[in-house]
Amino acid sequence: MTSLSTSLSSAPSALSAPIVLFDLDGTLTDSAPGIHAGFRHALATIGQPEPTDEMIDAVIGPPMIDTFRSMGLDEDVVQQAVAAYFERYDSVGWAENAVFDGIEKVLIDARDSGRRLAVATSKSERFAIRILEHFELAHYFEFIGGASDDGSRRAKSDVIAHSLRNLGVTATEGATPDVLMVGDRDHDVLGAAHWGIPAVFVEWGYGFPAEAERAHTTAQTVAHLGKMLDAAA
Repeated sequence: MTSLSTSLSSAPSALSAPIVLFDLDGTLTDSAPGIHAGFRHALATIGQPEPTDEMIDAVIGPPMIDTFRSMGLDEDVVQQAVAAYFERYDSVGWAENAVFDGIEKVLIDARDSGRRLAVATSKSERFAIRILEHFELAHYFEFIGGASDDGSRRAKSDVIAHSLRNLGVTATEGATPDVLMVGDRDHDVLGAAHWGIPAVFVEWGYGFPAEAERAHTTAQTVAHLGKMLDAAA
């Protein structure tokens, strides 16, 4: 797939970028059990009915506060739901999680090829650090960037710029060279596109096929991603 706009690199060399940013949920780890349980808990807390399968499928990726706001709830109810979600997530939800098979090898090989690795996730930065330290993956990354707890940094494009800034790179709208984004949702693809960064859409995560439309390419499996990065190194 190379249906990227001409402002983004669609050449094979995009995969050889010396900096690779990874999303977390649905890309590095299978976090669905904890997120889904927390979402159900939050809805029950505010007296909402059990979520539909469609709602559950869409909940992973965007910031949770945006998900609740998209439901048309009053702002005070949104805040109650967010508080209930994070109360459960902070206690047990973050650990209801598992690393996708083969991910550590992809990280080892990418790092050993001389690439600089970082995380750019819409998840709270403190939770992202906790999760990656728990699974002993944190040391593969120069920086683990995520959303701020006060909500001032939650758009994917802002998180990407934050991660790059902490690598000493200034993101430039429409033209940020030498960076590749890897993620499973359109938020990853479009957030990267804002800065002119090509993205690899991974198919083992929580996104829908149409969300890959603006990606530079897709990786069908973790092993496929590893082979693509190895071949371009």
